[in-house]
Amino acid sequence: MREKKTTIYDLAQELGASPSTVSAVLNGTWKARRIKEATAEHILKAASESGYSANLQARGLRKSRSGLIGMIIPMHHNRYFGTLSHEFELEARKRGLCPVIVSTLRNPDEERRTVEQLVSYNVESIAITGATDPDAISRICTNAGIRHVNIDLPGTLAPSVISDNFWGAAALTDAMVNHLSASRREAKPPFFFIGGTTDDYATRSRIEGFKDIHIKRLSPFSPNQIRTDGYDPIIAESTVRKLYDDLGGLPSGLFVNSMIAFEGVVRFLKTLNIKEINGSVIGCYDWDPFAESLHFPVIMARQKTELLVSAAFKLLDEPVQQPAAIVEIKPEILVSPILTATPDEY
Repeated sequence: MREKKTTIYDLAQELGASPSTVSAVLNGTWKARRIKEATAEHILKAASESGYSANLQARGLRKSRSGLIGMIIPMHHNRYFGTLSHEFELEARKRGLCPVIVSTLRNPDEERRTVEQLVSYNVESIAITGATDPDAISRICTNAGIRHVNIDLPGTLAPSVISDNFWGAAALTDAMVNHLSASRREAKPPFFFIGGTTDDYATRSRIEGFKDIHIKRLSPFSPNQIRTDGYDPIIAESTVRKLYDDLGGLPSGLFVNSMIAFEGVVRFLKTLNIKEINGSVIGCYDWDPFAESLHFPVIMARQKTELLVSAAFKLLDEPVQQPAAIVEIKPEILVSPILTATPDEY
C-alpha cells in the first residue's frame, strides 16, 4: 500500500498554524504576507522532515519571487478574450514577469484545477478572467497566499475590473434608436435582446441597460423581448430564425449579446434580402473589425481591453487589496461606416 502524502493541512495541524500561513511559506510569498522568518524556517524544516512535496514549489521554497504571473481565460479563439490575454502578456513582460495564460473552457472544475496547478508553479499573482465562479478561485488563491484580481466578471472576495455593462448596453441601445430616427424610419417597438445567459453578471447588467433605454425611448417593454439561450452561435441562429418566423419578419432592432452569438445571427441574416435587413437595426455588444465588411450596418460596443488590463495590474499593485473594490471601464460605441450612407444607398 502506498503511504498517504503529507498535505498542507496536515502540516498546519501538526504545527498549530493556519493552512494559509503554511501555504504562503511553501509557495515563497511569506515575506509579502509579513510572516516572521523564524516561523518560515520552522515550517520549511517540518515540511522537509515530513517528506512534503509540492511539485515545482520544491525547487524554490525559500524564494520570495518566481517571476511568473498567471491568467485564466474562458477561451482563446474569441477575439475579446484573445485581445485581453495579449494585453495582459504585454503588460506582464513590461514588468519583467513571465505570463502563463491558460484557457479553462468555461468549466468550473477546470478553472479550479488550473488555478491549483498555477499555485503549484509558485506564480506571484493570478488574473481570474471570465470565471464561472470567481469566489471559488479566490478561496484557492487566498489559502495559497497569492494576490489575485477578477477581470470581466466580478467576485466578492477579490477586487474586480469589468466593463461598465449597464452603461454600454444603454449607450448601444440608444445609438440603435438614433440610427432608425436618422434613417427616417420609425423606431417601432419592440427591440429584441439575443444571446448570453442570466447566470452571467455581465448579461444581467446589459439586459438592465437595454431595458432602461427601451422603456425611456420606445416603451412598452416585455420580458418576452429577452432571449438568453446561451452564447453558442448555432443556438443564436436558431433563436433569431424562430423570432423571424414568429413575427413574420425581423423586429425593428436586434441587440446581440457577444460576437460569438453574432456569428449565428449573421448566418441567418445572410439568407435574407438586403432590403429586409436594412428595415431593422443591428447592434452587437462586442467588436470585430471584420464586421465593417458586412453588407448591412452594425453598431458595436468595443470593450477597452487595454484599460481593463491596466486597471487590473493597478489593483494587483495595491499594498492592501480591497475585496469589494470594483473598477468599471466604459466601452466604446462604434458605428459601421455604411451608416454614413443614405438609406437608398445601402
